[in-house]
Amino acid sequence: MALKVPIYMDYHATTPVDPEVLEAMLPYFREHFGNPSSRTHVFGWTAEAAVEKAREQLSTLIGCKPMEVVFTSGATESNNLAVKGIAWASRDRGNHIITTGIEHHAVLDTCRRLEKEGCDVTYLPVDRSGLVNPVQVEQAITDRTILVSVIAAHNEIGTIQPLAEIGRICKARGVPFHADAAQALGRISLRVDDVHANLLSFSAHKLYGPKGVGALYVRNARPAVKLIPLMDGGGQERGRRSGTQNVPGIIGFGKACEVASRVMAEEAERLTKLRERLKAGILQRIDGVYLNGHPERRLPGNLNLSFAGVDGEALLLSMKDVAVSSGSACTSTRMEPSYVLLALGVGGELASASIRFGLGRWSTEEEVDYTIEKLRERVGRLRAMSSGWPGTVERMANARQASA
Repeated sequence: MALKVPIYMDYHATTPVDPEVLEAMLPYFREHFGNPSSRTHVFGWTAEAAVEKAREQLSTLIGCKPMEVVFTSGATESNNLAVKGIAWASRDRGNHIITTGIEHHAVLDTCRRLEKEGCDVTYLPVDRSGLVNPVQVEQAITDRTILVSVIAAHNEIGTIQPLAEIGRICKARGVPFHADAAQALGRISLRVDDVHANLLSFSAHKLYGPKGVGALYVRNARPAVKLIPLMDGGGQERGRRSGTQNVPGIIGFGKACEVASRVMAEEAERLTKLRERLKAGILQRIDGVYLNGHPERRLPGNLNLSFAGVDGEALLLSMKDVAVSSGSACTSTRMEPSYVLLALGVGGELASASIRFGLGRWSTEEEVDYTIEKLRERVGRLRAMSSGWPGTVERMANARQASA
């Protein structure tokens, strides 16, 4: 089979809808178009039953009760509901939030908004591989702490945080624990009791579901998590998220979870092998390349590399036949060093020359090999055009060693 270009290697930005997911969704655009809140006829009952089935499919994947799933428009809304909802509901007992400096902007910007409302936010540092130290989490907790929020698996560098350790600390101290799990769901095993989570944020389009739909897990065990909703209205989703549910999207999300539960283990093994093939091929053929993120504790399909002596924007533009990115899709219009890589201690020059490769369900060995060769060719061409390239590898290596 001939290789088709352009090649898609940006599966952390979004994923194509799985055929099984699309097939499950289609009837709910026309035949079963009812409003789940319509309780007086079969059209509404059919839609409601389908939404509840999807709720069960997601709850089965993460090991929670269906009633603990709140459907939203995506992980951004879920993060806002979790962080703001907790802060607004906890004003009488505290105003301190603990998070990290490498969170997605949906958490960081929400925390900054809350700081303007009087909240005190601690932004914990991470180590060179992007891991937060659970000991520092525990040390940061005070009697005014109302929430700890740590990203489960990082969208840029792929690092998987020690959620279980952090969750145990939070549980012992009686502090709600939230994780932005948009990149983790369907890619790695994530069970709410294993990580002791009180709140988890998800987005369907990261696991081969449709865009515009997500969910927030809210633990209902005693003591139940108390949230003040972002929106008031018809009281849908047990009053936590008013508004007519996106029935086709929710159906697709549920089906994507069902598919993930079947294929996740095998898919993770295959993507890890593909990722290692990509990494080895690049490192063997190109000098001055550095891995960003943890070498082992990372998402199966994630690879983030910095290329010394290359202008990052020029490299991305030269890779028109391979869809890759410099980091989060939400910040792709900002041609500046990644705040995540800077937080890891990566110098500005290298941080500006980083590429995130995201492998997924339909990635192949042929695509990986093609990408390796194209990178070798284009990095070499860009370096040949750069008068500052000679000596760059040695200079970068010395700088990284000094900062380690």
